[in-house]
Amino acid sequence: MYLDTQHIAGLAKDYRTTLVNSIAGFKSANLVGTVSSTGNTNLCIVNSVFHLGAHPPLLGMIFRPHSVPRDTLENILATGVYTINHVHSGIYRAAHQTSARYPRETSEFAASGLREAWLEGFAAPFVAASTIRLAMTYRDHQTLAVNNTVLVAGEITGIHCPDEIVGDDGYVNLEQAGSLAVIGLDSYHSTRRLDRLAYAKPGREPASIL
Repeated sequence: MYLDTQHIAGLAKDYRTTLVNSIAGFKSANLVGTVSSTGNTNLCIVNSVFHLGAHPPLLGMIFRPHSVPRDTLENILATGVYTINHVHSGIYRAAHQTSARYPRETSEFAASGLREAWLEGFAAPFVAASTIRLAMTYRDHQTLAVNNTVLVAGEITGIHCPDEIVGDDGYVNLEQAGSLAVIGLDSYHSTRRLDRLAYAKPGREPASIL
């Protein structure tokens, strides 16, 4: 198959959406927990979380254009806090259900059967069944002129995960945690590490980290 710009533009909308979403490759599967200013909790699955920096510890997340109500985005902007919770094989079906379009007053926690957890006094709900849970504090957002999607930047202000999945050097073993990857909007995958390589330097062959 070869598709140029003209061919891609001529594809049926649903086909093009699936093609572009899946060809982008594996992405992390996460549940974002928020609460509105009036106390309604919200939970949604996202596949757009990415690393922005370690000093300070920042994660980015992309939202579709804010041309219609976006409960999660609006809650983040209103309260300044949210949680990111890894999806694993025990909860992926319930996690997927949170993508359904429920009324604003309906909590996706209740609708999906996932239980809320309120930890360390943090003002946004975590997913009780998630293995890796991050407390996030809003830092910035930008509307991207290219397509009006919204980039949200948040700082990791709390980490909840089992001690045994974190190595002496800080490496988090996501395979051991059972964290899943997702392709597109609906294809869930377990992971298997092929290798872990030492920091690359000129003139030195890649070496495995034992």
